[in-house]
Amino acid sequence: MPHVIFHKNGQTYSADVPLRTNLVVKAGIKQFPFPHLSYGCGMGKCAKCACKVLQGGEQLPPANWKEKKQLGAHLAGGYRLACQLWLEHDIELLQDAEPLASAVTPGAGA
Repeated sequence: MPHVIFHKNGQTYSADVPLRTNLVVKAGIKQFPFPHLSYGCGMGKCAKCACKVLQGGEQLPPANWKEKKQLGAHLAGGYRLACQLWLEHDIELLQDAEPLASAVTPGAGA
């Protein structure tokens, strides 16, 4: 069972989650502590669920095309889209108080 540590607004939340859990799904059904996770579309189109991976990033699969498109240079800073991650290992995440701006330019075929 993966253990998740989630930081937001100076608060820390942690929980064990079932294998292959998606945190945006957990947030959507209001399962503690993940209602505090900001998200929008849940499909990798808006970057509102972007989180900085503090620990456990080496266990994640490489970023997919949606993450590359939405996050751009933020990927190198350790950011990933929570909606695109199905957790199989322990992870520690930080979500900024304000949503990360998408790397996609509005009106550019997003």
